[in-house]
Formats: sequence, structure tokens, C-alpha cells
Amino acid sequence: MIASVRKVAQILNCFTEDEPALRNLDIAQKLDMSTSTVYRIVQTLCSEGMLIKDSNNRYRLGWKLLELGNMVMYQKDIYNEAVPRIEELTRRFKGTVHIGMLDENGDFIFVLKVASRDTVQIPTSIGDRRPTYCFSTGKILLSSHPSLVEKLTPQDLLKRGPNTIQTVEGLRIEMDQVRNNGFALSNNENEFGVYGIAAPIRSYSGKNVAALNMVGPISYIEGNEKKTMIRNVMSVANSISKDLGYIFED
Repeated sequence: MIASVRKVAQILNCFTEDEPALRNLDIAQKLDMSTSTVYRIVQTLCSEGMLIKDSNNRYRLGWKLLELGNMVMYQKDIYNEAVPRIEELTRRFKGTVHIGMLDENGDFIFVLKVASRDTVQIPTSIGDRRPTYCFSTGKILLSSHPSLVEKLTPQDLLKRGPNTIQTVEGLRIEMDQVRNNGFALSNNENEFGVYGIAAPIRSYSGKNVAALNMVGPISYIEGNEKKTMIRNVMSVANSISKDLGYIFED
């Protein structure tokens, strides 16, 4: 047991800022392990979200490791690809953009925030946690985890804004809409006067590992450019998914 844990730690420690992506053979040579041993451990780490496999069959540190230090969004390659696209969103639209994921308890945790200079300030910070049911990014991830919806009771669905969904059946209907649309909306459900648009970020396996949203005042987001905003939020989320190895079908 101790030996297995040590091997896992050694494999994770192979990934550095200078070498953020490694092949199975690279890891085996670094650690003088057999490729079959490394392969079995790496596959388990991928299934647990601690590693991700990109489109070039190389492995990178995964989203789960955010709980151990927010490393994944600050890996050089992914961070450099994601942030310019997000900043472009905030230059084009007067909103605040977040990326977040689920923690081990099924709550949403913010891992990245970029705000337009001209937008209303949103009281969120990296590392903050929120319940999933009442805002756009949480809904995206909740929609891909039906078991979390089934665990909720009416007592869990506290009213946090004028339009908060407060019934489990209403939440199920909302989740169906999110899955069908490919994006989620939140209108005055979490913060008073705030509207959010969110889209999923997928890993190479197609699993929703994170979500990206843009939020702003209701009057602004629901204006003439709402459809354009939805398309742009989805486009940025899709481009980040491609960086994580997800291949979109034509």
C-alpha cells in the first residue's frame, strides 16, 4: 500500500512548470519504472481527475489537484491559452468571467476570475465556494451529475435571489434544458440584479470538468447582444476544452 502511494506521488511530481506535459514513456524513463506499471497508475489517476490526457496523448496535471493548490489553471500552457481568450471576452463585453469546478462535496469552487474594467463589481473571489443550484456555472456541472440532483431536498434549495429554483422537480426540468441547450442561464437567482451565462469545459474524455461563465447586470446581459454573448461564452469554453484534448465532432 505504501509503495503504491509512493509511486503515485512520484508520478505526480514528474510534472513541472518546465515539463507540464509528459508521455507514458517519459514518466517511465524518469522514474525507472516499467511502462505497464506507469500506464496502470496513470489511467487510475486520469479516472480520478488528477491527470488529464491531451490530444497529443500526453498527460497533464488534472482539475482535482486544484484542491491541493490551484495548480491546473496556472500550468503554463493551459493558463496562457485560457486567459487571453477570457480577457478578450471582458474587453468585448462589460462582464465578469469565472471558471470553476466541483469540489469533493459537490459544491462549486471558483478557480479563475477576470473582470471588465467597466462592469459592476461581483463579490466573488478565487477559492470561494457556492451551492450549485442557483447560478449558471453551478448548473452546468450539476447537469452532468444527476446523482447530485437526486441528493438534494427542498430544504437544501435555499432562496438566494428573487428567482431561485426551490423545488427538486423544477431543478430537474432546468437540468434537462441545460443539457439540451449546451449552456446555462441564471437570472436573478443568486445575486440580486445579476444575470449569468455559462458553458461547459470538457476534458479529453468528454466529461464536464469545469464551467465558464460571464455575469453582469440583468439589463445589460438581456439586451440586444444576449445571443451574441451566449455564442461567445460557448466558443471560449469550447476552445479551452480543445486545449484539454477534447475533440468536437464535425
